[in-house]
Amino acid sequence: MSNSWKEKSIYVIKKMLQMLIVLILLSVIVFVIARLCPGDPLKAYYGDGVEHMSEMQKEFARERLGLNDSMMKQYGSWVECLFEGDLGLSYKYKQPVSDVIGGVWVNTLILGGFSYILTFVLSALLGMFCSLREDTLIDRIICKIGVISGSIPAFFLALLLILIFAVNLKLLPTSGAYSYGNGGDFFDRLYHLILPVTVMVLEHLWYYAYMVRNKLVEETREDYVLLCKSEGIPRRKILYRHCLRNIMPSMLVIMAISVPHILGGTYVVETVFSYPGLGTLSFEAAMYQDYNMLMALCLLTGFVVLVFNLLAQIINEFIDPRMKYEKNLQEVA
Repeated sequence: MSNSWKEKSIYVIKKMLQMLIVLILLSVIVFVIARLCPGDPLKAYYGDGVEHMSEMQKEFARERLGLNDSMMKQYGSWVECLFEGDLGLSYKYKQPVSDVIGGVWVNTLILGGFSYILTFVLSALLGMFCSLREDTLIDRIICKIGVISGSIPAFFLALLLILIFAVNLKLLPTSGAYSYGNGGDFFDRLYHLILPVTVMVLEHLWYYAYMVRNKLVEETREDYVLLCKSEGIPRRKILYRHCLRNIMPSMLVIMAISVPHILGGTYVVETVFSYPGLGTLSFEAAMYQDYNMLMALCLLTGFVVLVFNLLAQIINEFIDPRMKYEKNLQEVA
């Protein structure tokens, strides 16, 4: 028992160290690239007023913001502040980065979480529907429509839906997470979520529905399914009672791996719909050279991606212990 606990502790520590190394490398890469990109962060801090500043005033402003220091010194100062829990000042918003992120991360969680749940619920239903009608006309039609809808870029689909439902029909809002002053109104938030969530679901639905369909179709080829059929059990009952339950572990892994995929889609959709979330902040931070904001968002996103990839790996190894055994053999060799 103690050896098992020790092995698990070593495994967790090893994975945490790997995550830490990746995050450090990510921070260095983002830091260097951000500062090598063309543009002036003073533009974000002072706006159009920077055009009326003298060279001496600009130099003083850069000195005050620490932009005249060497890149290594700037990175060292940023790391030192990070360990103190200070993410720095947002040049664009003139507020601490943590306060700005704290005001919008819930919006991203709502959009991403709602889209995530809806995508997998509909994917499971659509996948089961197609697997029950394997190789029929309706199955082939849905497959072709799914491939076409999944191939349309999210930004183009978003603009198309805005043009139809917001501009022409005037049924839905074009942007925002809620109407002015209605931040606590559940139905108003839901009203503003309709178009962004629709884009998110259409963008990812068939990709995961096709996985569910194929896994169920493969499962129906197993010997136990043939035995159930020989006993007169209906195909639908076999699918729901046995096949679906057997593919659930694999689907859990897919769901864990898909979080970064859907998170990336959320960032794109937020930017198109001017939805106040982490995606919009990331776009603004890159556009205005808001270095501190960009660093915080990249590290936060990277951390989420790494955590869910690790979770998927742990689920995989828990489902199939042979994977961990083979990996240990490779490490020993």
